[in-house]
Amino acid sequence: MIEGILIFCTCGSQEEARRIAHAVVEERLAACANMITGIQSVFRWEGKVTEAEEVQLLIKTTEGRYSDLQRRIAELHSYDTPEIFSVPLAAVSDKYLAWLRAQV
Repeated sequence: MIEGILIFCTCGSQEEARRIAHAVVEERLAACANMITGIQSVFRWEGKVTEAEEVQLLIKTTEGRYSDLQRRIAELHSYDTPEIFSVPLAAVSDKYLAWLRAQV
C-alpha cells in the first residue's frame, strides 16, 4: 500500500504560500512543498462568482500526517475556508517514497 499523498492548497499571496510551505516542511509535517504562481481562480464565495490570482501549493506528505498538516495549514492561512484536500499517490518510486517517509 502506498501511503504518500499530495495536498492541494491555494493561497492568497506568494508570501503566504512561502510562509506555510516553510512551516510545514520545517515542522516535518511535509517532505516538500511546491509553489506555483499566477493561478487564476474562479469560484463562488458568499453568493457571488469571484475571480482571484492565487498561488497553488502542492505539498507531499504521508496519510498519517494529514490531520496534523491540515490543522497547521488552517492555523497559518488567511482564508476563512482554505482549500485543503489530498489525493493519493497511485504510483511512486521506491526511492522517492523512502525519502518522503524519512522527512516526515
